[in-house]
Amino acid sequence: MKLVWSPETALKSYIDTVKLKSCEKFKESGVAELLSSMAAGWNAKFIVECYSHGGPIAASIGLAVAARNTGARHVCIVPDEGTRLHYTKALAEMGVSPPPEIVRGEAETVIKSLDGLDFLVVDCRLRDFARVLKVAKVSTRGAVLACKNAWQRSNFSWFKWNMVLERGTRVVRSVFLPVGMGLDIAYIGSRNGGGGGGASSSAGSSKGTPSRWIKHIDQQSGEEHLFRETSF
Repeated sequence: MKLVWSPETALKSYIDTVKLKSCEKFKESGVAELLSSMAAGWNAKFIVECYSHGGPIAASIGLAVAARNTGARHVCIVPDEGTRLHYTKALAEMGVSPPPEIVRGEAETVIKSLDGLDFLVVDCRLRDFARVLKVAKVSTRGAVLACKNAWQRSNFSWFKWNMVLERGTRVVRSVFLPVGMGLDIAYIGSRNGGGGGGASSSAGSSKGTPSRWIKHIDQQSGEEHLFRETSF
C-alpha cells in the first residue's frame, strides 16, 4: 500500500481552510492552504507538526482541517507549558475543532515515540529540526516531509534531504516552494518499492506516471503558482 493522490479531497480541504482562516492575520500567507490540501490530498492518516514558541499558527489550522477531512490523528509537539497554553488559546480563537493532540517535550525526543507518521511538518527555526527529520519513523506506505520557514535555517545553502534523513530512506522527489518563508518538501517512497526512482524536481514526472496540477493563489501578493503532483 502507498500514498495515493486524491485531487477532490485536496480541493475540499483547501476550500475549508480558506473559509476558516483570515489570511490577513497571518505572516504565513498561503502556507495553511497549501499544507492542508497536500495532507488531505495524500490522505494522510497520521499528521505530526513541531511548533516553536510564539510562532504563527497558520500551518496548524491547515493541518487541523486536513485531519478532519481524512480522519487523521493530528499531533502537535510543543516545547513547554507556556507554549501549549498560547497554542491552545490561538486555535480556540480561530474556531479550530477538534484541536490536535498536544505533546510537550523536546521535538527530537518526542518524535522517536511516534511511529507510522505519513505527514510531518517541522519549523526550520528549531535548533534540532534536522535531527527531528532524521529520527522520524515514517509509515511503510510512504510519507510527505515539509520544512517551513526554510529561508531562515542556518544551513540553507547546503541543505540536502539525503544528508538529513536516515540512510537508506528513498526520496522519490523533492521541491522548494517560495510560499510563506519558504517550504522545502520531500516525498518519501513506500517500503514495498512502489513509486519513482531517486530524488527529482516536481517540475516533471516519470514516463507513464499520471500527474495533476494544483493552482495556488497567494492572498497577499495575488501571485498565481501552479504545482504538478504525481502519485508514487
